[in-house]
Amino acid sequence: MLISVYVPFLVSAALAVLAPPVAHRLPPRPAALALACAALVTAAGWAGSLALLAFSGVAQIPEIAEEGRWSVAVLRSQNPVYGVVSAVSTLVLAVCVVSLGVAAVRQGRHLLRARRECAELPGDTELAVLDDDVPLAFALPGAPGRIVVSRGMLRCLGAAEREALLAHERAHLRRRHHVFQSVWRLTAALNPLLRPVAVAGNFVLERWADEEAAERVGDRRLVAHAVGRAALASAGASRPAALAATGGVVPQRVRALLAPPPARRSLPLLAGGLLLAVCCASLANAASDSDRMLDSAQWARCTAHAETTTTVTPPPDHDDSPGHGPDGHCAGPDHPKHGQGHF
Repeated sequence: MLISVYVPFLVSAALAVLAPPVAHRLPPRPAALALACAALVTAAGWAGSLALLAFSGVAQIPEIAEEGRWSVAVLRSQNPVYGVVSAVSTLVLAVCVVSLGVAAVRQGRHLLRARRECAELPGDTELAVLDDDVPLAFALPGAPGRIVVSRGMLRCLGAAEREALLAHERAHLRRRHHVFQSVWRLTAALNPLLRPVAVAGNFVLERWADEEAAERVGDRRLVAHAVGRAALASAGASRPAALAATGGVVPQRVRALLAPPPARRSLPLLAGGLLLAVCCASLANAASDSDRMLDSAQWARCTAHAETTTTVTPPPDHDDSPGHGPDGHCAGPDHPKHGQGHF
């Protein structure tokens, strides 16, 4: 546990460093899927490691030990985690959980507001044109979603560029990119080290929509011109927090569209999968070590109690008391009653 419990923290830091190059070098669709999966796994590993470290200290509180029926002295002697580390982990875990709750409420309100705006837009078609001179173009997720374009934006683009712009926004809706955004926002709220992953992920989503638009219209250069013109036209205009063709780092998106389509690379994905496997295995090992440590503390208390009373009196239900076997006597670490997770 001493080493393995910290591995998810190192994996989170490594992912924060590796996410930007992955976002720029891999094809956008597999990059988005890989970043979403990695964010979920590392966020869970981050929370699990903090919980294990926090519990190693909380379990030594006499009232908790009495409820769990384990020996505080034995647990303290076998616990490899310093008290200050456990206390800091408890505080960080509490802050992260609160941050996740706040982010979840905000994201829920954002999606509800988007659905309400979809219902309030004029017309009943996928495209809603706003009578506004400010150049705007974005996709609103809903059931179904809507593409919102202002007349000011339409006047800035030619007919072919309008088609490319609409294909870009349509790709956002068809691929449900708002779900990816929600995953990255929530995981970054739980694990602050994943904030670079959220930034890289948003760039990947725009690249994904760019590539699908280029495939739709059959001209990568045309999509690059449409993205560049739309970004220049809307420079300085306030945009809603929605998926927009002018989002992300536009110069890098234009350069990618002017270059050939990105080649598929399996090595970064394999390396990322191995990194996540190491994260999961390390967390499982740390949880197993903590479980054995608690079993040992329970066995020590049960043995000490048996020595003073000769026979342990079973509780009323006879088989639900931790540290006791089905016959009411002490159950050792190898007893079938043990081996169950405590977390």
